[in-house]
Amino acid sequence: MHEPVLLNEVISYLRPAREDGTIVDATVGLGGHAEAILSRYPSVRLLAIDRDPRALAHARARLEPFGNRVTFAQGRHERLIEILKQSQTTAISGLLADLGVSSMQLDDAERGFSFRFDAPLDMRMGPEGTTAADLVNTLDEYELARILRDYGEEPMARRIARAIVAARSEAPIGTTSRLAEIIRGVKRARFGDIDPSTLTFQALRIATNEELTGLDRFLDDAVSVLEKGSRVAIISFHSLEDRIVKRAFRRLEGECTCPPNLPVCGCGAKEIVDVLTRRPVTASEEEIARNPRSRSAKLRVAEKL
Repeated sequence: MHEPVLLNEVISYLRPAREDGTIVDATVGLGGHAEAILSRYPSVRLLAIDRDPRALAHARARLEPFGNRVTFAQGRHERLIEILKQSQTTAISGLLADLGVSSMQLDDAERGFSFRFDAPLDMRMGPEGTTAADLVNTLDEYELARILRDYGEEPMARRIARAIVAARSEAPIGTTSRLAEIIRGVKRARFGDIDPSTLTFQALRIATNEELTGLDRFLDDAVSVLEKGSRVAIISFHSLEDRIVKRAFRRLEGECTCPPNLPVCGCGAKEIVDVLTRRPVTASEEEIARNPRSRSAKLRVAEKL
C-alpha cells in the first residue's frame, strides 16, 4: 500500500475550521492523505482533484467507503477556482496540495518518468499535452540548456543540451534509456553521487507538466477561498517549488516586496495569513527509513486570518 508522506504532520496541521466544512485535496494521487483526513474528521466533506485519470481511479476505489462525502474532479490544481465553481463550492475549510510526481507515476515504467526503466520518453502527469520527447527533439540548444539550468539546477546544462541536439540529429530521442545514455556520456558518475541523469530528468518533468507555472496564483486562489481560521498545507519535493511556496506565504503574511530604496510601500502588502511553519516540516528518521522518498518532502502551512 502506498504510504503518503508526512501523514501525521498533515493531519495535525490541517484541522478544518468547521467540522462540517469542505477540505480540498488538490493533488489527491492515490488518496492516502484524503483517506486519513476523512477518517479523522467524520463530518468533513472532501473535494479530490487530480490531473491524472489513473490516479483518480485509484483514489475513487480507496475512498469508496466514504460515499457521498467525497467529490472527484479531474483537472490541474492551478484551475482551483474553476473546479470549485463547477462543484458549486464557494468557500473551503482547508486545502492540501502534495506537489510533484507520485510514487505510482514514478514506478509505472510506461509513463517514462524514470531512467530506471527503458520506456517511451513521456513524463506527462495527465493524458494531454507535450511529452518530454517533444521537448528534447524540438527545442533549440539554448532553450534546452535554460530548462536544465532553471528547473534542474544542472551545472552542466549547456554541455548536456549540446549533446542532446547532436544525438537527435542522428535519430530522434524517443526513450528514457537513450536520453540517460546521452547524459551519462557527458556527465560521469562518481561513487556515492546520484545518477548523472537525475537533474535533467527532473527538469524535463517539470517543463513537460508546467509544474511551476501558476503556482503563485494557485496559492493566492487557495487563500482567497479559505474560510477564516482555515489552513492551507503544501508539500513540495524540490527547492524550486519550496522557494515559491515560502515567498508566497511571506507575501500573503504582509511582507513588503517593494525595492528597499522606495520611501513608501507601493506593493499594497496586506496580512492575510499567519504562517505556522517558520521552517518547513520534514520527515522523521523513522519515516525516511520506511519510505526513502519522504527524505526530500517539505511541508509548509499557513492559516487564514
